[in-house]
This record gives sequence, structure tokens and C-alpha cells, in this order.
Amino acid sequence: MNRMPALPMTLPAALADTHGLDPAAGGWAFTPRHAVATPDGDTYVVSTLWRAGHATGHPADPAHCPLNYRSITRYAPDGTPVATAVSGGPRPDGTPSAIIPDGDGDTLAVLPDGTVALALCPGITHLFSADLSRVVGTFPMPWGFEEEKARAGDPFAASITVTPSGRLLCTTSEYGLKWAGATLNIVAVSEPGTALAPGSKPTLRAIASLHANTDRQTGADQHPHVVFGDAPVCRDNRPSPTLTDLLSDLSGITRSPYAYGYEDCKMTRPSALGDDLFVVPVFGRAYRSTDRGQEFSFALLDDQGTLRGRLEGLHRYDDSPFTGLAFTVTADPHRGHAFHLNRYGLYAWTADGRLRSRISTAVKPYTALKNFELLECTPAGEVLLLHRKQRLLLRVPVPQDLDALPAAVEAALKGYGSGRLALKKQYAPVDWCWLDTTGRVFHH
Repeated sequence: MNRMPALPMTLPAALADTHGLDPAAGGWAFTPRHAVATPDGDTYVVSTLWRAGHATGHPADPAHCPLNYRSITRYAPDGTPVATAVSGGPRPDGTPSAIIPDGDGDTLAVLPDGTVALALCPGITHLFSADLSRVVGTFPMPWGFEEEKARAGDPFAASITVTPSGRLLCTTSEYGLKWAGATLNIVAVSEPGTALAPGSKPTLRAIASLHANTDRQTGADQHPHVVFGDAPVCRDNRPSPTLTDLLSDLSGITRSPYAYGYEDCKMTRPSALGDDLFVVPVFGRAYRSTDRGQEFSFALLDDQGTLRGRLEGLHRYDDSPFTGLAFTVTADPHRGHAFHLNRYGLYAWTADGRLRSRISTAVKPYTALKNFELLECTPAGEVLLLHRKQRLLLRVPVPQDLDALPAAVEAALKGYGSGRLALKKQYAPVDWCWLDTTGRVFHH
């Protein structure tokens, strides 16, 4: 089967027509957020579609109403868009959406039975059938600073990653820390043989807590399915020492004139390097003008919560992910590789944390990498890179020997140019808006 090196991030033409979305006029935004692939070669991409309401005109008119859609598109192995699930906005007949457009930090996961899971901060999880035709389950967690309202619901996880044996590596949020609202604070895993299904959540065993500022917590802040020991995570019942303390000790720096250590640090979605080894990106507090040079670590944790080190070889200033806020790390658990892309380079490590390849974006032909962001690794051993402006997803086949990665990236970038030309002839995009007229659209 012919596989295009690049996938267009398509918007259903019917949706654009219904709401009068003119690519040439602007005033709206279609943004791909995350992608995940199946062992059979299908690719799922989640995107958001947003438009503010017009100050004048008719608010009830679909061409003038505000938009806050979320879409998941399934692509066949050859790159053809097959189906799109749309939620957050009304159906064409005016029926309200069954899924409220709450949440942030969109991430996808394909569960072992083929179900597609969409996880959102602070802990919202929606389950879709593999063909995207049905919403088969939902675990809501209303977002807000009104804690009584936000504690309601039945949350599961803010992010989900599936390990090779089917375990779920998750992050969950907590209320009652020193910040208002929900804070992404717990790394947890499910046990082998347990499954996430409609109406049934597996128990998540906490292996790391980022912070322990829990003086304000009460029993109302705990989630029964997130446990440490024999009880739900709450107040002092949590992994200790915290990930903040462990990384501060590992770096040997808590505060300096040029960096502020891990005070008020945050984390992003962990990735699985194997069934029992995970990489967790942690970065210090972001400031307006002094971010570059701030502390960050890509921590290596095992499934017992032991810190096994971190991905080594990055300079705090020269390789800083704070430029452009590029904190994503992805991993290939089948081959034991981890990857990171920021404005200064593409980096690759082996599972023991050794840096095996650094591809500088200051060197041709790799300067084009500055335009891409890293999304995910695929079961086929590819890295998925998204071109931020052109909305094209580039698949980079990764050789087993990471020393050969620069040549593979160069070849992929060359293939991207020819693939983009072919796609432009097929779709005739305006301002890099790729409208799909063939795939089915399911409104949920």
C-alpha cells in the first residue's frame, strides 16, 4: 500500500459550509493537538475548531455563532481520511452536543480492544468506538475554580498512554493544593489485566506525586480510583518524597541567580519506555523574560516510583525547551527509544537515558525542524511531527541504530516536500486549510 510521507490535517467540508468558515477570510482557528497510530497503520488525530461570536449579525445563524468544536479524524494507512467524530457543537438539526466542550490538553490513546480514548485536563475521559461512529462511554470532570462544582462528576485521567502489555500510564489532577483549581499532580499506572471500559474504571496506583502542598485538602478532594497503598491519594497518603524533591536532589540546584530550580514546577504527559519504565517531563516555573536557562528534567521512573535517573545530555540553556514551550517527550516502548524536539534540535535517547543523537536545527538541512512539533511515536517505529502552519503530519521512520537517525530525518524532510506538492494538487488548500469531502462525519 502506498503510504504518503505526510498526512493533511483535514476539516470536514460540510462543517465548514454549515458555519461559513472561509479559509481566505480568517477569524477562526483549526488546530491539531495530538495524534496516535494503531498497529494496523490507522492514525487518529484530535483537533479543535474555535471561533468567537460576531459582535453584529444574527447569533442563531450558524455562520455567525461562536464555535468550540473538538474533532477526531481517523486516517487509513495510505493517509485517506475515513471518518471524523465531531463534538462540542450542535448537530445540523440543532440537537445539542452530548459532550460538553470542557477540558484542555487533548491527548488520544488507542486501548487494547481498539476503543479510542480522549483524555483532557483536569480528568475528563471520553471513549469512542474504533470507527468513531459512537460515544461508548464518558467520565466527566467539570472544569472550574468553583471547587464544589469541579469536584462533581466521575473523572478518570487527564492523560493516558498504553504500554505494550496494555497497562495504562496516566496523570490525574488534584484539588486543594496551594493553587486554585485542579493541578496535574499524580503519575499512576493500572495493573496488568485491568481495562478501561464504559461504566468501569481500573484502579490507578500512584507512583509519583509532583507536589505535596496538601494542607487545604479534605476527603472531598480524593478520587476513589487513584490509590496509594490501600487508600485513595489524599493529603499525606501519597508517594514520598515528591518528584520535585527527587529532581532537586538529582540536579543539585534548588535556586541560583540564573534559575529557580523546581519551585512551583509542572509536568506534562508521561510516555512509556516499556511496561515498567516511564519518562516524565518536569519543568520549572515559567517567567516572562528569564525562562531560557530554567531547570527542567525528563525523569525516568519505574513502575514502583523509583527515580532511575533522567534523559541525559541536554544543556539547560543551549537545549532549553522553554523557547516555544516545547515540553513534549515521546517514547517507543517496543524499541526502547525516547525523543524530544524543540527549537534547537531533535534529540533521541536509549532506555538507559543515554543521548544517542542530537540533530541541530541550526544546521542545514535540519533547519526546517523548527517549524514542527513532536506529537507521538507509532507502533511501526515512526515519529509523528506536525507542521504548525501547514497542518501536515510528517511520519519519520526511525532506524534501530539511532546513529543513523540524521540521515532518516533528512530523507523524511525531502519526502515531505514532494508529498506536500501532491497533496496540494489533490486538495487545493487555501491558507493551508485542507477540506475533506469524502470521509463520514459523526456528530456526537
